[in-house]
Amino acid sequence: MTDRFSTKLVIPHPTAPIPGIIGILEQLEPEKSTQGRKIALILHGAMGHKDYLFQRRLAQRLPLDSFRFDFRGNHETPGTWSQGGFADDVEDLSAAANYLQGVYGYVIAAVVGHSRGSLVGMRWISTSPAARDVTAFINASGRYRMAKILEGPAAKARQDAFARDGFYDWTTTVARKPVTVRMYPAGQDLFVNWDTSFVWDSFPANIHALTLHGLSDETVPPYDAHIYARALGARSPGTHTLHMVEDADHNFTGRQDQVVDYILEWWNLYERGELKSSGLWMTGVRGKL
Repeated sequence: MTDRFSTKLVIPHPTAPIPGIIGILEQLEPEKSTQGRKIALILHGAMGHKDYLFQRRLAQRLPLDSFRFDFRGNHETPGTWSQGGFADDVEDLSAAANYLQGVYGYVIAAVVGHSRGSLVGMRWISTSPAARDVTAFINASGRYRMAKILEGPAAKARQDAFARDGFYDWTTTVARKPVTVRMYPAGQDLFVNWDTSFVWDSFPANIHALTLHGLSDETVPPYDAHIYARALGARSPGTHTLHMVEDADHNFTGRQDQVVDYILEWWNLYERGELKSSGLWMTGVRGKL
C-alpha cells in the first residue's frame, strides 16, 4: 500500500443549517500543490459512514487522492437524516465538491458510490457543472427500481408501524454503535418517487462506469444492476462494465478486500485506455466475456 497522508476536514455547508460536513482527505503527495490534481469522491450508503465497508480500504489503495465524508445526519456530520432525503445528499455532495475545487484546486475525476451513495453520485454527475471533469464512475449495489422497497417483510413492518404509530424506528449499527432513526410515510414516499430513469438520457456519454452487485443481495435485487448495464452501456464513447459478485450480499460482507481488488483492476484498464466497449465481467475471470 502506497504511503499517504490523511487529513480530517470540516467543510462549511452553504445551504444546510449544520456546522459542516466531516470527511477525510487522503493525499499521495501532500507536500505538492493540489492545483489541477485529480481526486476521487467516495460516497457511503444509507446510515453508513465514511469508513465503513470498503470505503476506507479503497481510499488507501487508489492511485490518486480521494475524499470520503459523512452525509448529514450520518456518523460525524450533524443534521437530520431522512429516508427520502436524496436532495439533501446531493446538496452535501455539491458542497464538498465545490470546496475541494475552490479551496484546493482539485479536478474531480472519479466518483465511487455504494447503494444510496451511488444514486446520489449519479444525479450529481448528471446535473452539476462541478462534475464536468468526471470520467469514471463506480456504482456498487445501486438501486434502480425504487418502489421495490415496498416489498418484503421489512416493508410490512414499516407499513404496520406507520398505520399504528405514524412512524417507524429503524435501529442499526453505525461505527460499532447502535443508532435509531425515525422514518415517516412522507419520507418513504420521497424515496419511492426518487427518479432514476434520468440515467438513460442524462448521464454523460463520455464517462466510463463500473457496476458491482452481489448475486445474494437481498436489499437491492441484482436485476437492478442489469438495468443499469442496459442504460449506461448504450452510451458512447463511455462504456459500462457489469461485475456480478457470486455469494455477495448488499454490503459485500466478508468481501471488502475483494471489492477493492475488483475496482482497482477495472481502474487499471480505465487508466490504460483499454475500456473500448461495454460488457460483462465475472468473478474470477480477467477481462470481459
